[in-house]
Parts: sequence; structure tokens; C-alpha cells
Amino acid sequence: MVATSSSPPIIEIVDLQKSFGENKVLTGITLSIPAGDTCVILGGSGSGKTVLMKHMIGLLKPDQGQVIVDGEDLVPMGAEDLERVRHKFGMVFQAAALFDSMNVYDNVAFPLREHRGMSDEEIRTLVRSKLDLMGLPRSAEEKFPADLSGGMRKRVGLARAIVMNPKIVLYDEPTTGLDPITTDYVDEMILAAQRELGITSVVISHDISSAFNIADQIAFLSKGVILEQGTPEQVRASRHPAVEVFMQTWFGKND
Repeated sequence: MVATSSSPPIIEIVDLQKSFGENKVLTGITLSIPAGDTCVILGGSGSGKTVLMKHMIGLLKPDQGQVIVDGEDLVPMGAEDLERVRHKFGMVFQAAALFDSMNVYDNVAFPLREHRGMSDEEIRTLVRSKLDLMGLPRSAEEKFPADLSGGMRKRVGLARAIVMNPKIVLYDEPTTGLDPITTDYVDEMILAAQRELGITSVVISHDISSAFNIADQIAFLSKGVILEQGTPEQVRASRHPAVEVFMQTWFGKND
């Protein structure tokens, strides 16, 4: 698979294979993601998207293949080196995964307090800059997750993911369960983080509409293999039967 950008790849997956017992989940994934791009891993339930994402951050070891992040192969790494590489990532979870007992400010500040020896003033400056980028007012800082709408929780989750200025942000189904207006807002947040911070975004999704709104490239994953990779236009024009059927579920009713 060839990258769609002129930027060098920040993530390279080479012949990645993973089985759980007799269940072959990934059967030879090769994928290149250029620095600064937004890559959407698109596919239905059970296609292997989440397993692939866990390999990208070193939570799983493959049976075969390489996972190269910023020039380093994660596969042979021990725990200490993996922890160092993981600091290059931010993670936005499907349900935001905020700490219920912490307010918005403390949720976003949490990674800085855990991993950086910073003063309270330095933490405040960073936290507020990321909340500002996500369009969250100062009045939101003292609110708790239970007081927030689904869209606001997503914004707080993204602010926390980028507060340590990672090179890469992984998004796990960021628009699942959201209404169309909120979905559009989440898409804009992803693009804003890429635009303002130069972040590489990897989005795991089955949402075709969102994928075509945000992606520089799409990798269509089905039954453990990438059937098509390219720009949104290239993937939409694919003649692979499985890709055509998946695209028809959206474009067939929206053309």
C-alpha cells in the first residue's frame, strides 16, 4: 500500500498477522500513514479495526510482522521502551472515558500531573490552551462529566488526549451514538487538532460520512485484510465487491 501524502510515514505496518487461538483476526496488514495526515481505518464490526489499533500502540504483540512508529519497531520492545513510545500518542475513547469523580479541568490536567514535573501555573496554561482549542468556555472547567452533553464529553476527551502535545492521536469510533450535528462538530474538532497542532490522526470508524469529511486517506479493512487504501475519492471508486457494498450503504441513499 502506498501513502497518499508526500510526508514521510510516521506509522508503518508491515505484514501484520494476529490470531487468537484458531480465530485469525489480522491476516497480513500492510499500511503506511504519513506524518500530519488523517487516516481513517474504515470497516464493519468484527473486521479487526480495534485489534489493529491496539498493535499501533503496543498493547498487543503480533504473531508476525512489524509495527514501526516514528522509525522504531514496537514488536521487539520491552515494557520501558514501549512506555516511552506511548507518550507519543494521545487516545480518544469511544465514550470519552473521563474520570467521573474529577471535573473538566482536573480530567484534562491529569496526564500532566502524572507524567510531567510542571508547576500549577504551567499546567493551567496548557490545560486552558487545549480547552480553548476545543471551544470549551471557562465555565466548563468546574463541571463534572455527568453534567456534560455527549458532544462536550468528546471535546473534553480530545483536550485531554492532546494536552501533552502528542505526535499521534488515535480515535476509537469517535462519532458512534452521536446525532448528525454533533458528529459534524466532532469531525471539525479532529480537523482542528490536525490543523493547529500538526497531529497525525488515526480514526477507527464504521461511519462513512464522517470518514469522507475528515480523511486524507482511508484504509478499508474487512476480515483482517485491507481491501482498499487511498484518498476518499479512490476508495469510493473501488471496484472491489465488498468495498462497493459497504459504500452503497451510504452513497446509494445519499446520491
